[in-house]
Amino acid sequence: QVQLVESGGGLVQPGGSLRLSCVVYRKIFSFYAMAWYRQAPGKQRELVATITSGSSTNYADSVKGRFTISRDNGKNTVYLQMNSLEPEDTAVYYCNAYSGSGPLWGSWGQGTQVTVSS
Repeated sequence: QVQLVESGGGLVQPGGSLRLSCVVYRKIFSFYAMAWYRQAPGKQRELVATITSGSSTNYADSVKGRFTISRDNGKNTVYLQMNSLEPEDTAVYYCNAYSGSGPLWGSWGQGTQVTVSS
């Protein structure tokens, strides 16, 4: 069983920044590649960024150069630094382990809402 707790979302103006955190309550966190996903209203959940156990990163084209994923294995936490936010980034953001093709774990956290609006 795994528990995922996301936080750090909020309302921000276009061009602003937010830092999301996801605490993973599972043993051997450091072994897992992790990812951030997001789901906007009326849309399917999409992959935003991934980070391997060795901290190699990958990003969706829509966020490349603006978002940075990182991890702290000592705190079982994965982060998403989001800069230059755009209204199109408005969504609920979730984290999960990454299998290489999609989410690894069947359970999800509650997510954290990010709203970009003036």
